Amino acid sequence: MHGTCPDWIGGEKEALEGFSWRGGSERDTTGILLWSKPYVKTLPVVKRVRFDSTSTVKDCATIFALSTMTSSAQIYNLTQNIQEDDLQHLQLFTEYGKLAMEDSNIKPFQRLMFLVRDWSFPYEAAYGSEGGGKILEKRLRMTEKQHSELMQVRKHVKSCFNDIGCFLMPHPGLKVATNPTFDGSLKDIDDEFKENLRELTPSVLSCENLVVKSINGGEVTCRGLLEYFKAYMKIFQGEELPEPKSMLLATAEANNLAALASSKDSYTKRMETSVWWRHAILSSA
Repeated sequence: MHGTCPDWIGGEKEALEGFSWRGGSERDTTGILLWSKPYVKTLPVVKRVRFDSTSTVKDCATIFALSTMTSSAQIYNLTQNIQEDDLQHLQLFTEYGKLAMEDSNIKPFQRLMFLVRDWSFPYEAAYGSEGGGKILEKRLRMTEKQHSELMQVRKHVKSCFNDIGCFLMPHPGLKVATNPTFDGSLKDIDDEFKENLRELTPSVLSCENLVVKSINGGEVTCRGLLEYFKAYMKIFQGEELPEPKSMLLATAEANNLAALASSKDSYTKRMETSVWWRHAILSSA
């Protein structure tokens, strides 16, 4: 995406298409949206990867949990600032991570980016990743005056993720916010927003920055990812959010099922190759 495809952002008058979206005070996105087909990217190391008002707090927490548990890079989309309750939403994962690291020194999660939209204080920290890093360092700083729970969340957030960053985005402009017929065209978006968007997107999706999903130190295949989804959906279907211990057991179960499926595939391919060779030898005799 970066360098090899300079026009990925589209033309100035092109309407924004793809996932459903709209402006206004009511939410449009509910649940988790998946693109209808995978994007196949070849990484430098020659690997392939696949890229509302009716919702309850539990619904939102479940979606957040599922996306964090199954993603190599989680973008935590916030508006205007990083508040204390935003950090508290990460407590489920920090507790899970603490349990996971009791048996292994491998961090359970890979990349976490705090994406702060409509950042209104560029005089305190500039837009982009550099200013974001400055704000994130302040928000994750531990002091003696903090309550022990607040200190623990900060401590475990740092220990559970391989990479933590923050990006500050400016407001896209009044034409976007006040025009009910806005269709996503770049011509109506402030230049400062587009400039930062050109920095943000490659920092996540360019070939050199894509991260392959791994769990327990092993890279996850497409078949394996399906097993993890199945395992996590079982424990998140209850009325209450699952305990970190349940999440850990579900991960272990999915890991075993993924390994079993991989072994079965390998066995089947070897048997098919053996049968093919015997048939070829007999036919030539």
